Amino acid sequence: MISQLRPALVMLGAFTVLLGLGYPLAMTGIAQVTMPRQAGGSLVERDGAIVGSVLIGQAFTRPEYLHSRPSATDPAYNAGSSTGSNLGPSSAALLAQVRERAAAQGPGPVPSEMATASASGLDPHITLDAALRQVDRIAAARGVPPAAVEDAIRGATTGPAFGLLGEPIVNVLAANLALDAQEG
Repeated sequence: MISQLRPALVMLGAFTVLLGLGYPLAMTGIAQVTMPRQAGGSLVERDGAIVGSVLIGQAFTRPEYLHSRPSATDPAYNAGSSTGSNLGPSSAALLAQVRERAAAQGPGPVPSEMATASASGLDPHITLDAALRQVDRIAAARGVPPAAVEDAIRGATTGPAFGLLGEPIVNVLAANLALDAQEG
């Protein structure tokens, strides 16, 4: 029995070191060399301070900013507890949340992502339609023409993947930084 156990333990140890330490360290090193910004979390700096990441959503609630998709994490936009709400389609609590969020968006049709939380609770993007729906509010709060707000939003817009998949999306942090940059 020991003659069978010894090779199994040696292989377990070898593969643990190789695949549990060696491979992750090698991939981290390659990523740091070939794409250091992404490997570092795609952090965004303004005036020497880190203001966020293009990969993780943030809560923007002031009227002069583009608002993000609702977060399901507790507290909102907590990257340490990325999760969905686990509420199913027949949940009365989910229906109440969706109705409340939709009512807060004002009259008319509401883009679905503005009434429902993302699966991770940290979605950094909204659709172009959801962003353009906020132009008048932002323009009024900033005292600028709506066209200036729309320009900032369109500058932070990415087209469909490969020109085919999905629809145009707006990175909320990038759009808000562009809006602030317009003010100088």
